[in-house]
Amino acid sequence: MTRHPVWSSGFRPFFLAAAVYGPLLLIAWSGARAGWWGWPQVALPLPLLHAHELLFGFAAALVCGVLLTALPSWTGAGEVRGRPLAALAILWLAGRIAMHGAGWLPAPLVLLLDGALLPALAVLLFATIGGARRRLFWWTLPPLAAFAAANVLFHVAQMRGAAGDVQWALRLGVHALAFLFTLYGGLFIPAFTRRWLQERGQPAAAIWLPLEYATAVAMLAFAGADLAAAPSGWIVAAALGAAGIHVWRQARWRGWRARSEPLLWSIHLGYLWLIVALGLRALAELTPAVPREAWIHAFTIGAYGMLKIGLMTRVALRHTGRPLVAPRPMQFAFMLMFTAALLRLLYALGPPAEGVLLAAAGLWAAALLTYLAVHGPMLWRPSRPRG
Repeated sequence: MTRHPVWSSGFRPFFLAAAVYGPLLLIAWSGARAGWWGWPQVALPLPLLHAHELLFGFAAALVCGVLLTALPSWTGAGEVRGRPLAALAILWLAGRIAMHGAGWLPAPLVLLLDGALLPALAVLLFATIGGARRRLFWWTLPPLAAFAAANVLFHVAQMRGAAGDVQWALRLGVHALAFLFTLYGGLFIPAFTRRWLQERGQPAAAIWLPLEYATAVAMLAFAGADLAAAPSGWIVAAALGAAGIHVWRQARWRGWRARSEPLLWSIHLGYLWLIVALGLRALAELTPAVPREAWIHAFTIGAYGMLKIGLMTRVALRHTGRPLVAPRPMQFAFMLMFTAALLRLLYALGPPAEGVLLAAAGLWAAALLTYLAVHGPMLWRPSRPRG
């Protein structure tokens, strides 16, 4: 079974898993929230299970798919495939089963099953990064370790009944994911954009390492201020400082010149949502009209959702031997994801309207289901020979 094409590259099983699990999770949660059906009795309250699984289930699958594909491609190392890749996928699935069966399983066993994936991924990636010429790739491991630690801390806090620590662990996970987002977004987006611009004889900026270091420091400062519940002035300064760095960084990439290319404008819009999220976090300290969690939804749905669905489309095309042309259904899916982020932000900022929240969830799920319908067969079948 491990000779099946799905085990030939990391993006295949994990992009499929994310595209199936994400919509199922959102549809089940939306229906339970609206009272259309019940939700099985589990150890976690529904909102906590929803937050945990979107972060450490859905997003973690995408982290695995991207890192297992990108790092070997960029460092020249061999890909993880076959039995080791299948073992990682089994760990991911075991974690999901454990989380949904937590009401019938011992809590330490749930922690063990759900917490095994990310450390195993780090061990496999360590060999891949070891031969890399650029030290920038070593930056992958600290945020990945923080992401794994956040999941463990979530379970420990839940076992202790420490509600505040549970929420803190979720926020740590979001910050770790945001750091990974800025690290790899800062590699992928300018590289893809630069190649596209150069093919058309237009100038394109190369990566400038001092700015990359400044971006990392800014994100660490923002995470530290937010997680430490620093005084409002410090959080505002850290959030706006990070937003300013990202504005400078994105402006250098000249993404507006690639507005005619869906595979590029989708990921540039995703990065722009990150700047919006940071601005919202600053505003939340200045006015009660902006909830403190608004930035999290702007990041997870807007930034992460937009960037990942654009990147997933590009990877599926490129790594299965197809031309880099986004199918029209996927261009529509990009807009569905963008609209879902807008509606989720509208729900957070405006008067609570359950229909707006359900519409956001439905559009988000529809975007991923479109990806599954268009690219699922490509991920399951052998790649085409490259011309």
